[in-house]
Amino acid sequence: MPPFVSIIVPCYNEQTTIRHLLDSVLAQTYPHAQMELVISDGFSTDRTRAVIAAFQKEHSDLMVRVVDNLARTIPSGLNQAIRESSGEIIVRLDAHSMPIPEYVERCVAAHESGRGDNVGGVWEIRAGADTQIAKAISFAASHPLGVGDAMYRLNAKAGAVDTVPFGSFRRSLIDKIGVFDETLLSNEDYEFNTRVRESGGMVWLDPSIRSVYFSRSTLGKLAAQYWRYGFWKFKMLKRYPHTLRWRQALPPLFVLLLFALIVLSLFIGFARYLLAAQLICYFLTLILAGLKLAIEKNTGSILFGLPLAISTMHLTWGAGFLWSGISTLFTKHG
Repeated sequence: MPPFVSIIVPCYNEQTTIRHLLDSVLAQTYPHAQMELVISDGFSTDRTRAVIAAFQKEHSDLMVRVVDNLARTIPSGLNQAIRESSGEIIVRLDAHSMPIPEYVERCVAAHESGRGDNVGGVWEIRAGADTQIAKAISFAASHPLGVGDAMYRLNAKAGAVDTVPFGSFRRSLIDKIGVFDETLLSNEDYEFNTRVRESGGMVWLDPSIRSVYFSRSTLGKLAAQYWRYGFWKFKMLKRYPHTLRWRQALPPLFVLLLFALIVLSLFIGFARYLLAAQLICYFLTLILAGLKLAIEKNTGSILFGLPLAISTMHLTWGAGFLWSGISTLFTKHG
């Protein structure tokens, strides 16, 4: 008998994507009798629960349960789903995702063969809406200039990594290192994987474990997402400063230098030249990247859409990181 698997999903107002996830779970090659889906919902105010209820009526052979996420945060939702689940192996997914049919089967196979303590795969990022800017955002979210060396968003080889998206693990891992940290409203996956590695475990990336992830559909939503990422990354790094990667350090350094040159340019003429040089080099690099991708994809809108999306990611992530640090100083001296 294969091990019982619990798929856990935090969810809030996902009426446009939740059915994609449900259909993808239904299409899993893993035996349905040995699988459950536990959705931890933060009291969605749209039609998310109605969509789930309709699916439950149509497909009673698949065990789908909705539990209330009282704190309405991602880590609290994950922990609530874990408490309500009963699987020997836990597979974490997202309401914005569509796992391939073999997803659960390959996660289980990886654990059965002892490849890693937390096993995950790679993302194929798709646009969150049928608009030009949404398509540009999806390209930016998987571009090296946007995400650096985050291998789960790029072409990757199997091996040990610092983190994976979502991830799957045995319940015994929770007993060993604890649940997701509910004081972090973002970066909870990275912090969890840091504890896995520091406990002597391994985080394993398997490129055959694939899922589609729908990126944000507008620049405003993208900015809010990356501000949150940057803000909570600083909080996490206060505990684990040695986990800082170059891709994470560059945005706040760029924003800090940009702000400093803007202030200095009000008083020092030479600073204006440095500011202009920084901006010209930065946006020229992004425009050239946009031009290259526009030619490859035969889509002219990417020429300007990609620079807009990547600069939004860099500026908001960096600003959120710096603001988190500044607010921490104020809190200490308040």
